[in-house]
Amino acid sequence: MEEFKYHYKYPHPSVTTDCVIFGFDGQEGLKVLLVERGIEPFKGKWAFPGGFLRIDESAEQGALRELREETGLTGAYIKQFHTFSEPDRDPRERVITIAYYALVKLQDVKGGDDAARAQWWAMDDVPSLAFDHDMILRLALQALRRQIHFEPVGFELLPEKFTMSELQQLYEAILDVKFDRRNFYKKMLHLGLLTQLDETGGEPGKRSAFLYRFNRGSYDEMKRKGFRLEF
Repeated sequence: MEEFKYHYKYPHPSVTTDCVIFGFDGQEGLKVLLVERGIEPFKGKWAFPGGFLRIDESAEQGALRELREETGLTGAYIKQFHTFSEPDRDPRERVITIAYYALVKLQDVKGGDDAARAQWWAMDDVPSLAFDHDMILRLALQALRRQIHFEPVGFELLPEKFTMSELQQLYEAILDVKFDRRNFYKKMLHLGLLTQLDETGGEPGKRSAFLYRFNRGSYDEMKRKGFRLEF
């Protein structure tokens, strides 16, 4: 059999990308963005934004394109964390998916493409998902919890200026733990990752607190020396 570019005589699977999108609002803990499927299979079920990879794009390009098409999100921080390749994971055909997680600030999103609508869900309220996306969510959360010790990924979920209390709430939401307020503040200030601003903020009706900004230059220097955040 004559072989052509991308047309091999050997059976081969299709490839998709799926993206677990985490968001944080400072009040209700960590959230995940799901889209309601508008087509079969699993029409009407909730799933992660994703789709088939085009022949002329990388996996990361495909993931970013699907994010844009299905949710309107652009410029999101994404990180590849696992490949799912069980033979029967998709009822249509043999499909391998390359999974990413994304960290975004909460914002309005608009469903499109094969998504009927998009909605933020609290982690405790996530419904049963299409395909093997329940497993994908579990592994994405595990990957995020590991990564937060090596990169300040949590800052992607906060506004540019934030209070120390908001930062603590974020880390508690991701790691599902409670920190002593004084020890947490001391740890973060000692790291040198934050720049204190001559501004205050906080929740209405509560005492104002200093605002901080993430110091990217300081982090880059620490990373060259070997960064690890221990609690």
